[in-house]
Amino acid sequence: MSTVDSLPKAELHCHIEGAMAPALAHAIAKRNDLTLPASLFSEQGGGYAWRTFNEFLMAYDGAAGVMRTTEDYAELMYGYLAACAAEGAIYVEMFISPDHAIDIGLGYAAQLSGIAAGIDRAQTEFGIVSRLVPVCRRHLGPDKALATAKLVAAEPHPYVVGFGMAGDELRHTPADFAPAFRVADNAGLACTVHAGEVDGPKSVRDAIDALPVTRIGHGVRSIEDPALVAELARRGIVLEVCPGSNLALGLYPDAVSHPLRRLLDAGCRVTLNSDDPAFFATSIGNEYAMASAQMGLSAQELLTITRTAIDAAFIDDGTRRALHARIERGS
Repeated sequence: MSTVDSLPKAELHCHIEGAMAPALAHAIAKRNDLTLPASLFSEQGGGYAWRTFNEFLMAYDGAAGVMRTTEDYAELMYGYLAACAAEGAIYVEMFISPDHAIDIGLGYAAQLSGIAAGIDRAQTEFGIVSRLVPVCRRHLGPDKALATAKLVAAEPHPYVVGFGMAGDELRHTPADFAPAFRVADNAGLACTVHAGEVDGPKSVRDAIDALPVTRIGHGVRSIEDPALVAELARRGIVLEVCPGSNLALGLYPDAVSHPLRRLLDAGCRVTLNSDDPAFFATSIGNEYAMASAQMGLSAQELLTITRTAIDAAFIDDGTRRALHARIERGS
């Protein structure tokens, strides 16, 4: 096993339905007596078919539509955590969408029940720890986001530790969602938001000015504004960087062009994450391997990234200390 393979890893940015491999989508669809459209999958290799960011969002929703029961969510969560543990991950924070559960008629409480069962099973069998961050979807608008935040705040769960926003970054402004984030913040939930991915650095600046966030999902376009990069470094705002996702979506032509190294050198706190691994043909292990082999990060730098993830995780201090102890033990 190589040094990178054996490193303890952690990720803070992964969407649960985005972790569903096509084979699992087919299996769950069959169990639920559903037929998936052939157009959802590519003709070569059987992966999900999409070209643009909007097509990706549509494909994501199409795959997510097979999820109908607590058993579906338990299977998906357990399987993903098992795969992460096999690559050395000790902690995973998962984005979940209450909207999806409501849209399919399952409901948020039942969704949580299934996901929690998968978390418990994976922790028992592999020792991997996981927590949940419900997200609103930006393109559904501020009113829907506020309803989602109120639902999450009204139904606390020990594994729900944060609140965030995903979706189309070009729709609305961060300030439009301040009421939703205020509800989450008042409920004691730590906050993160997708920004600086499809849109430029202004998206990040607007987010950190308008919302009570300690982390930014992606944030890589910040590199285009040196003053913003300096502010992120000064304030210690953590970037949930997803290189494989960025390359798949065409933000950068190759790993060498990716700004991860420049963000690190500028003093920014960064983490490595897989985002939607089943759609972008990646994994948490692959993200660490790419950072090493193609971006020139040393094993010690990667270990620092894991420590940063645990420091920035939305977890209690006891869990944080236990995970740091595991990092120091190397397991």
